[in-house]
Amino acid sequence: MNPTLVKDYLLTLQQNIVATLENLDGSSFHTDRWDRPGGGGGITRVIEDGPLFERGGVNFSHVMGEGLPASATASRPELTGHSFEAMGVSLVLHPRNPYVPTVHMNVRFFRAFSEGKPDVYWFGGGMDLTPCYGSEEDACHFHQSCKDALDPFGDGLYPRFKVWCDRYFFLKHRNEARGIGGVFFDDFNEGGFDAAFALMQSVGNAFLPAYVPIVERRRELEYGQRERDWQAYRRGRYVEFNLVWDRGTLFGLQSGGRTESILMSMPPLAHWRYNYQPPQGSPEARLLTDFLPVRDWV
Repeated sequence: MNPTLVKDYLLTLQQNIVATLENLDGSSFHTDRWDRPGGGGGITRVIEDGPLFERGGVNFSHVMGEGLPASATASRPELTGHSFEAMGVSLVLHPRNPYVPTVHMNVRFFRAFSEGKPDVYWFGGGMDLTPCYGSEEDACHFHQSCKDALDPFGDGLYPRFKVWCDRYFFLKHRNEARGIGGVFFDDFNEGGFDAAFALMQSVGNAFLPAYVPIVERRRELEYGQRERDWQAYRRGRYVEFNLVWDRGTLFGLQSGGRTESILMSMPPLAHWRYNYQPPQGSPEARLLTDFLPVRDWV
């Protein structure tokens, strides 16, 4: 096991993604390097008010500490009291055009250790798409890209990680999916360090091929205030999930992470409307009836 290899990969991944997104948007990301008082730090890369991306962030973090926070030991109580090291790249992009989907991607490595006991490590990550207006073409492309990244490691991984994603990115209090899913995995160390690390890299490397073609197809579509209002309403659901259910947000806040970097995933504008129902048969209603319910896209 060599955490340095993981860190080197994650830093390269962050740089490659930022360079591609800057080329798409035509403006630059702001870079903010930070240190964590309890140990470690990170590099936050944020874009705001760009012609393509209204707000987005591509963050690298590498933090460590002497006691695991509650969010990390909820499913592994035997690790309570262990020291930890966690590193990862996490991104969220909120495009300006409502026809370009919001997207999230994360790849991460976690190590827990205690004197006199063997190290415990695992990888996690995935990516998921959150459109305001559904497109079968986009959904199929995104899921096929996820499947292509996982198939070299076993035919059963894509369906397994897709189901995991569908269950994880779900607003239980709304009985509603956040988006059209993708893949998600956690606590993964199958096949040993090298195999699990290779799988994580394949997922990280698949992000740009999965998302960039969708951006290029949708970015020039015309929209008006109606579409922007619906976008802001759907962004409210995104906020609800991140603040109520997301384990990564909870871990970051509970472990003393940098709040500005953790909450960069929030959209710049969001609206809530009481018991709103879009007109039956409208494109907005079709998102709810045809895209958010779980479907097989490949």
